[in-house]
Amino acid sequence: MELYNLKKNEQRVTFAQAVKLGLGDNQGLFFPTSIPTLGNIDELLEKDFVSRSVDILDAFLGEELGSDVVETMVRNAFNFPLAVERVKDGVYALELTHGPTLAFKDFGARFLAQCLNQVSNGEKATILTATSGDTGAAVAHAFYGLDNIDVAVLYPKGKISVLQEKLFCTLGNNIHTYAVEGRFDDCQQLVKDAFDDLELKGAIGLNSANSINIARLLAQICYYFEAFAKLPKDERKNVVFSVPSGNFGDLTAGMLAKAMGLPIKRFIAATNLNDTVPRYLDTGEWTPIKTIATRSNAMDVSAPNNWPRIEELLKTQFWSKSLISGVKVDEEQTVVGLKALYEHDNYLCEPHGAIASFALQNDLADDETGVFLCTAHPSKFQDSVEEILDIHITLPKALADVADKDILSKDIQADFSELRGHLMAI
Repeated sequence: MELYNLKKNEQRVTFAQAVKLGLGDNQGLFFPTSIPTLGNIDELLEKDFVSRSVDILDAFLGEELGSDVVETMVRNAFNFPLAVERVKDGVYALELTHGPTLAFKDFGARFLAQCLNQVSNGEKATILTATSGDTGAAVAHAFYGLDNIDVAVLYPKGKISVLQEKLFCTLGNNIHTYAVEGRFDDCQQLVKDAFDDLELKGAIGLNSANSINIARLLAQICYYFEAFAKLPKDERKNVVFSVPSGNFGDLTAGMLAKAMGLPIKRFIAATNLNDTVPRYLDTGEWTPIKTIATRSNAMDVSAPNNWPRIEELLKTQFWSKSLISGVKVDEEQTVVGLKALYEHDNYLCEPHGAIASFALQNDLADDETGVFLCTAHPSKFQDSVEEILDIHITLPKALADVADKDILSKDIQADFSELRGHLMAI
């Protein structure tokens, strides 16, 4: 598999190099020089999730890594279920919340861990990632205890839920967590600054597990196919995916699935008040605002890193921007959406999924089938969900086990020199 740097097209790398580098020169994202198309989609949809995922990822990676290696990585990574639940006529929820950290990030993080373990040849690596909530837990658990790999997770102090924080900030060992005085965008900038520091990169074997790493995106392609496979056959025409969008990795993966041949009609990019993309799609002007803290904190991103990949997909696939509808959902509408799902549809969700559902309900035509992505378990936002719905949520074991543990994070300023010192000390 060959990839090129979107900011420096002449930089070409293999998949193994892209996984180890994370980012290219000038903080450029890697993008495949060609996207494989799959054969008989109907036949592929008849397979089970893991077998189908092996075929999908083998199309990208088999020639470079070997089909047997790809199959082993997929089976080791995707060892937990996912579900599609009918919410009401023509509307389904794709539940990506059944992994070890109860969030969709488990798919990408666990596959990335398998990839790095395969291509690192025992070399020491330090994974640096920023999280607005769920990435940190998924990455920390995916790499916890692995030899020769340390993980450093940055997150905005006080801006993720306590249970989200405890899920990855109580591990210790090779997991190092830093509560940054600032916003998620400040955390992302610190990651970018670290990758620009060539001395630091070389000294600690720096890598990233954010959705800037191509391995995570490839893994996420697979569950769009699974969503189709679980839909009734007579509802697989005119399928619309509503994606709760923060850093836009999930939407990028869905568009890659479409490029491979999955007959998705269109996408809804559902954002909270951090609505850079909906405004851009409406006006053509890219004008990020200062990040606003919301109930849907994992989407509190005003400068999404993955948008250049979406632009490249639109260009190379000759797709119109009308393929994507940008919808902003404010705080009041988030509450309305969450209540509507619970009180009218008997479906328990959380703020991120509620945003995707609300956007879908207001943008779905009569002849379309809608699928909204549920990206995290409601219990991860226990306080917010219980307050809005006036209910009590029983914590699943993964959260109950950490609820009383001490947080081990270090508080730092949004200052690269301070972070650099901590990373060198690891």
